[in-house]
Amino acid sequence: MKKAIVFGGSGFLGSHVADALTEAGIETTIFDIVPSDYINDNQIFIQGSILDRTLVEQAIHGKDYIFHLAAQADIGIGFQKPQETLELNIQGTVNILEACRKYSIERFLFASTIYVFSDAGGVYRASKQACEIIIDEYQKNYGIDYTILRYGSLYGPRADERNLIHRVLKQALLDKVIKIGYGQEEKRDYIHASDAARMSVDILNDQYKNTSVMLTGYQAITRGELLNMIKEMLDENVKIEYIELEHDKQHGHYKFTPYVFRPKISKKLVSSNYTEFGQGILSCMSEIYEKYVAKES
Repeated sequence: MKKAIVFGGSGFLGSHVADALTEAGIETTIFDIVPSDYINDNQIFIQGSILDRTLVEQAIHGKDYIFHLAAQADIGIGFQKPQETLELNIQGTVNILEACRKYSIERFLFASTIYVFSDAGGVYRASKQACEIIIDEYQKNYGIDYTILRYGSLYGPRADERNLIHRVLKQALLDKVIKIGYGQEEKRDYIHASDAARMSVDILNDQYKNTSVMLTGYQAITRGELLNMIKEMLDENVKIEYIELEHDKQHGHYKFTPYVFRPKISKKLVSSNYTEFGQGILSCMSEIYEKYVAKES
């Protein structure tokens, strides 16, 4: 049986990736600084930080596939804490690569972002760009095969306050008011976390070895369209207030597209088997309602 480890496997996307690996018949270990709320009996858990070189090396020994999803991924926190963001995201990645260099692994899979094509995203984006360059050098010099996964805008069950759709749905259900920045025209290709996780495992195919792949949703939707959809689903019983957020002033997020001209091109992968966006939003609503509203009733 093949063996995989998911660094950051307790998190939103990481827990879905761990489940997709288990469902694919791969022995799965979750490595995270906090215990997983979603671990099942067929998975192994190791608690620790990717900055702990010894523990990282021990955890990787004997594994075939290394999924690296552990990072400081909040753009706003990246502005507030640049040094901590760079240390965790870059040094943590190097620690994992060094362990991969010591042991024979089949594939190193790195969770990056479509912000690498952009001038937006601040220190977070810069850290991911640096990691992609470092990963490529490790392949050239040490033969570590990789796949870089550039995820679009994720949504779905298990998200927290850092996730936009979770945040606005929670506000709508609990407060009947959505307070949001950026305006109405910003456009995103949302992808359901379970779809992204399944595709991340499918990418273990040799076709995607030493390549960069974009995993995005099936269709783009503006922020205004998203909010109007939520209002309609809740019988218009929600108010929307547009406010100016601090990291808006710092140009942390892109508006219509993350792209600026870059010489390297990645493949874009969109699954034909995907969660329809409206159904996905309803499942998120159900999760938030059960967790926060029904519990109080």
